[in-house]
Amino acid sequence: MRKKSNQRWLWHAVCHETNTVLAYVFGKRKDVVFKELKEHLAPFGIARFYTDDWGAYERHLDSSEHEVGKKNTQKIERKNLNFRTRIKRLTRRTICFSKSELMHDIVIGLYINAVEFGIDIHAKMQV
Repeated sequence: MRKKSNQRWLWHAVCHETNTVLAYVFGKRKDVVFKELKEHLAPFGIARFYTDDWGAYERHLDSSEHEVGKKNTQKIERKNLNFRTRIKRLTRRTICFSKSELMHDIVIGLYINAVEFGIDIHAKMQV
């Protein structure tokens, strides 16, 4: 039986020039989670946001700094595909899919920290 009652989303923002992840959060597809991601992005002083047509973006971003469309979201969609290819927990119906939200978030977070931020997670784990 396929249950979708407890959906989790990986919210992340990428730099348009370098295609690297700037910040990420896990949660439902709700405004409060987007606001949390926006708080993480505040220190970067982002002047332009490129998004899909989901309502939270329109509600929480000024129209002067927000552009909706697929033309500028291709990089993040490619990043999503890379994540799904490399992190089997992002693919339903695999043996690797975790039912524990905590383990799910930890594994994905470790991957992003290692690959996107260049943090040596192995050295940190040996402490």
